[in-house]
Amino acid sequence: MNSVLRNSFFYNFDGSNITYKFYIMALEATDSNFEELVLKSDKPVIVDFWAEWCGPCRMVGPIVEEVGVDYEGKAVVAKVDVDSNPGITAKYGIRNIPTILFFKNGEVADKQVGAVPKSTIVGKLDSLL
Repeated sequence: MNSVLRNSFFYNFDGSNITYKFYIMALEATDSNFEELVLKSDKPVIVDFWAEWCGPCRMVGPIVEEVGVDYEGKAVVAKVDVDSNPGITAKYGIRNIPTILFFKNGEVADKQVGAVPKSTIVGKLDSLL
């Protein structure tokens, strides 16, 4: 049996059948939807603050999206483009990117600044479940 993950699309092929599943890897959080998406969530939330021009952000981004697939239904994973969303970026004092904030019950429960391995992100998220 072969399994392949491509962007937000997963399929299994067992020789005679193909099973498809679509994933939302990370939601786009903005100044206008942040409260609804993050603060009112009944699940733990990871928010990745990033920018297109940021090299370390491009290293962390795929890891965050992979965590989104791994924790589908257990946690919410969102990304905030700091250049397009200055309000929420300033509200949480984001000065260095990438910065990942971990929310539980609408409050910041943990923070990670800089590029880190998946195990670090998963460990912090697991502590909130």
